[in-house]
Amino acid sequence: MTEKITLPNGVRMIHEHIPHVRSVSIGLWLGVGSRYERLEEGGASHYIEHLLFKGTKHRTAAQLAEDMDQIGGQINAFTTKECTCFYGRVLDTHIRMAVDILADMLFHSNFHEDDIQGERSVIYEEIDMYEDTPEDLVSEQLMTAIFPDSALGRPILGTRETLQDMDRGRLLDYMATHYVPNRLVVAISGSFTSADLDYMQKIFSHMPRGAIVQSDAAAFTPAFVLREKSIEQNHLCLLMPGLPHDSQHRYTAQLLSNILGGGMSSRLFQTIREQHGLCYSIYSFGSSYRDTGLFGVYTALNQETEVQALQLILEILQDLRENGVTDQELDRAREQVKSNVLMSLESTSARMNNLGKYELYHGAVPAPEEIIARYDGVTKADILAVAQRVIGFDQLAFSAVGQATDEGRYREVLGV
Repeated sequence: MTEKITLPNGVRMIHEHIPHVRSVSIGLWLGVGSRYERLEEGGASHYIEHLLFKGTKHRTAAQLAEDMDQIGGQINAFTTKECTCFYGRVLDTHIRMAVDILADMLFHSNFHEDDIQGERSVIYEEIDMYEDTPEDLVSEQLMTAIFPDSALGRPILGTRETLQDMDRGRLLDYMATHYVPNRLVVAISGSFTSADLDYMQKIFSHMPRGAIVQSDAAAFTPAFVLREKSIEQNHLCLLMPGLPHDSQHRYTAQLLSNILGGGMSSRLFQTIREQHGLCYSIYSFGSSYRDTGLFGVYTALNQETEVQALQLILEILQDLRENGVTDQELDRAREQVKSNVLMSLESTSARMNNLGKYELYHGAVPAPEEIIARYDGVTKADILAVAQRVIGFDQLAFSAVGQATDEGRYREVLGV
């Protein structure tokens, strides 16, 4: 059973006790990511995520790693457009040590100038890695184009230009402004005691209050972006406006994406790859944000087959928009998604992630039975209505990376 404790300073602790396991997963979910950065702060959220592992007033970077290894635990972090998460998984006998380590990182990190300089080079390498990963690059460059006036369109890692001016004072100011208790969700799933919860409440109740800074608004703008790169395949991405986090149709949209390109039985995979042999990788996806969303298709293939593949993708999208899905497709997608939900319940890490994300984005965590009921309640008419909402060729955005030089050919095929 999931329960929530809201501390006087605004920190939310969402917890779920699982009596038959010995592990516990803990996540510190902060509602701040690259979308909350001003132009000159680009990459600050991700930079801070790195620096919290570089040592505190009580532990060096090596000691942080050694202390976690000493208790056989795992600790990591990630940054997205709208959140940052620091998380760990340990045996229940070591839960307080894990909490101590995470809290020490959050509240007492050093931010030494030498570490800031050194980590800047590490992030430069990370940026170069993304440049060498066309699957990421093709979508990232399109995000920049479709959200030109919003931080939502800027890269999570920042740029060399913004990072080179990032110093201790600017990073600490950013953290003081955005790492406030009203934005923090502490998610706990697994084996723990009420005394453990009391211990965590004492630690996080000391976090000083702060005002919540809102992100800017974002509006989808159709865009067309080509980037020539010396690689064997052309990587293509088509995007259309999707649904925001809080949309009541998000369960329907997930089933739609699953039917379109979510697995080996999906329309895209069966048509483009299996029937025509035009590509190795193809899938559809949805991304949701506070006030907007994306619905898209990605594939990678050679220059000789891309026109035929794009024509078939558009035909499949048009058919979904006009005719919806079959009973068999809906039943199959429903069982796939429900199986993923139920199988994830066997992992404390997955359950903790579910707690943190739902609480952070929706302010409440539905029971698994409620989630299953929402999927069971989706009808073919619901799928058709969402398809007609998100599949709109007048709002089509397109990106290509590779030997992508013939803009006129792409525009002719796509009708943009």
